[in-house]
Amino acid sequence: MISRRALLGLFAGFTASSAFAADHPSITFMHKFGKEMLNAHRHGTIGKFENVIDQYSDVAGISNYSLGQFKPALKASQREKYYRGVVTFMARYFAEQSREYEIAKYEIGEAKVDDNKDVIVESRVYLLKGQVYSVKWQLKWIGGRYKVADVRVMGFSLTYLQRGLFTSYLSKRKGDISQLVAALTR
Repeated sequence: MISRRALLGLFAGFTASSAFAADHPSITFMHKFGKEMLNAHRHGTIGKFENVIDQYSDVAGISNYSLGQFKPALKASQREKYYRGVVTFMARYFAEQSREYEIAKYEIGEAKVDDNKDVIVESRVYLLKGQVYSVKWQLKWIGGRYKVADVRVMGFSLTYLQRGLFTSYLSKRKGDISQLVAALTR
């Protein structure tokens, strides 16, 4: 039989290993990213959001995931233009949302490692109108630094929603990625 002291020690060890301290690199990353996102949000321009997305996001991973079953049809010659279009698409979305959801402040919470070895950082966003939203950020370690791979707001994955939009668009166009690229880069 395991003693109460041993059980508490195991629990304490598990708790300490599953959450990161405030000075962990993922939390440091999120503070820098959060500051840049809030700045872009306050400006509300597509260009500001494009800069933040380019610098802090896993653009290739998000872009490739968004193609779903159509990913094999993406030609190497289309790749950079498509990725650029995805950045602009996301920036337009965030710029549009910034007008409707004015942010007063945000708080960075705990970070934990998920089953895929990604880091999930919890945060809270406070709107000027008084609403509060829980936002979870999925970070991947890419090229020696963290990159945002997804964000969940009210339980909805933005990359999953984007994938649904893109694959629906492509399904209606017989998988012609050049039409999606043209739409994204207008």
